[in-house]
Amino acid sequence: MSAQRAAPRAVVFAYHDVGVRCLRALIDAGVEIPLVVTHEDSPGENIWFGSVAEVAKEHGLKYVHPADPHDPALIETARAASPDFLFSFYYRQMLRREWLDLPARGAFNMHGSLLPQYRGRAPVNWAIIHGARETGATLHRMNEKPDNGAIVDQCAVPILGDDTAREVFAKVTVAAEIVMARSLPGLVEGTAAERPQDLSQGAYFGGRRPEDGRIPTDASARQIHDLVRALAPPYPPAFLDIGSQRIFIERTLRAERPGTAPGSGLRLLADPASEGAALWLIAADGSGLRVLAARCDGDASTLDAAQFESRFGSRCVAVGA
Repeated sequence: MSAQRAAPRAVVFAYHDVGVRCLRALIDAGVEIPLVVTHEDSPGENIWFGSVAEVAKEHGLKYVHPADPHDPALIETARAASPDFLFSFYYRQMLRREWLDLPARGAFNMHGSLLPQYRGRAPVNWAIIHGARETGATLHRMNEKPDNGAIVDQCAVPILGDDTAREVFAKVTVAAEIVMARSLPGLVEGTAAERPQDLSQGAYFGGRRPEDGRIPTDASARQIHDLVRALAPPYPPAFLDIGSQRIFIERTLRAERPGTAPGSGLRLLADPASEGAALWLIAADGSGLRVLAARCDGDASTLDAAQFESRFGSRCVAVGA
């Protein structure tokens, strides 16, 4: 940025790791940040990610975590700061027109996919569930429709066949930082090229709930593996029920299944004789997954083949039995 020109000013809405890294990118670039709006961590949530509030505190930035970001007093505080830009980095609430119209040079959002693919909520998780081999981060202009505005820049990252959502999210976080760092000069100079999205090339996806993690009994091993890794901890994991007992499947590996598996449909198979006393998940089509980590609801210990056979009285049990 030119030394003759006053530093640009930006109001920042941010949360999670992407919020942390993109806020740091703005600070590093010398952007003046009169206000950071973040979320107060929920006591019931597994907070495994970085704190935007801590970064703001470290750098002496004013930060707030309002229950309602559209509080008129907060909007007036931001307006009085005369920001050039508004940035939203993984902030969890939609911002209404009064915020989008406030900055002199526009409002921009960082989204965790290659827009227009996977617009909406939980884009990393949805991409893995659908077996995508690539995702990324996209900086786009905000309007009143979610993830709808013109694209400024995006950066792709690979999704490997055994990557979990946390591993992919770490890549997306780096991609977001790259996009922010290389896009900011063009935004400040007014030379950033924006291109409209072709929404026909993607779809919108809603949020996910823990109960959405039930493993379908008719799914293939490939589909099950994708669901398991998309929901692997720290997210609420994929699960199945055997009678009244719920089993969480936290990690799987595609592998050649051992011998025969009695019965039909979706089954859990204990193989105590195999290396590591393996537990196998046999899909309805007969293909198998080695279960690397599983546990019964209410039990923190790992469920292995010997424990499974002891608990259920059989080495092969049909799901729903």
